[in-house]
Amino acid sequence: MMAVSVAIIKYNAGNIRSVLFALERMGFSATVTDDPGDIFQADRVIFPGVGEASSAMAYLRERKLDDLIRNLKQPVLGICLGMQLMCSRSEENDTQCLGIFGEEVRLFPPREGFKVPHMGWDTVGNLKSGLMEGVEAGSHVYFVHSYYAGPGTDTIAEGSYGLPFSAGLARDNFYGVQFHPEKSAGAGERILHNFLDLKI
Repeated sequence: MMAVSVAIIKYNAGNIRSVLFALERMGFSATVTDDPGDIFQADRVIFPGVGEASSAMAYLRERKLDDLIRNLKQPVLGICLGMQLMCSRSEENDTQCLGIFGEEVRLFPPREGFKVPHMGWDTVGNLKSGLMEGVEAGSHVYFVHSYYAGPGTDTIAEGSYGLPFSAGLARDNFYGVQFHPEKSAGAGERILHNFLDLKI
């Protein structure tokens, strides 16, 4: 695998350090930054996040990172909230998002036997794209989310929690996963390796 420079976008959402530590465990270094130049020049960009959609989008707009992200040409990986913010809009405080993916983000409806948030280990299937190469259908990955993007034209992995949802999305050089690959053991590590090795 070639040496790549990795920028992890810093914004007001949690979980950024766990992504950095996961990459370091795999033998890669990364820069946590909100500097547009650093992000633009990186070989790979990771857009993680745990938090609330409207305040996260406000932070991105304030620093003009929303336009920067939309215009990136290198591989970009959104994780959890990061993936949701790459969708068209979110029901969470009626938030207009980045619009990279066409899917909309909705709150899981109340269903008997399904607590919200969807939290813990669960399986993924219908895997497509180089991002999922070598990951077997039925692999367990780690989720923590109350909102979901439904299956659509950009879906490259599906999960199910009372209803089907997009566990992974991809369009052009943009990728997203609803689960946390940095907390998903072997399957998650393989996905991170695949992302760092993507040819665009």
